[in-house]
Amino acid sequence: MQKIQIKLKDGRVMNAELYPELAPISVQNFINLINENYFAGLIFHRVIPNFMIQGGGMKPGLVESGKAKEIKGEFSSNGWKENLKLSHGPGVLSMARTQVPDSASSQFFIVTGDAKFLDGQYAAFGKLSDDASLKVAMDLQNVPTHSVGFHDDVPVQDIVIETIQLV
Repeated sequence: MQKIQIKLKDGRVMNAELYPELAPISVQNFINLINENYFAGLIFHRVIPNFMIQGGGMKPGLVESGKAKEIKGEFSSNGWKENLKLSHGPGVLSMARTQVPDSASSQFFIVTGDAKFLDGQYAAFGKLSDDASLKVAMDLQNVPTHSVGFHDDVPVQDIVIETIQLV
């Protein structure tokens, strides 16, 4: 297990644990991006109450951050014999992707509701590790959102990631 801390520009913090025994490719990719300081200044660009908050791919103004290397999707529908001990429930970190199974790169989401329908379809690789961190995620899911171009569920005010660090 590897511990991380997600620090937001507004001072809020979310602590999490990453589980390489469940999703070694996703965890190593995430750690590599952390070591490159990839996430600094990016935003949570998609927020859907009772579902998830998504970030890791856009700068303020919905400017794409640049494409990180794509990785193999670690979930059962993609041939991965995953350990289902980490079901998509509140606080779980999972890799975002397109409809292409091996398209995950830097975007991730934190589940804020019951999203077990994602089990076997998306690579869950970590979990928020304390109640205060879960409260931050639950508060973030309720920010006002709007549509910008073809992007829906965009926070009206940017939720900026100051940094994500290994701890």
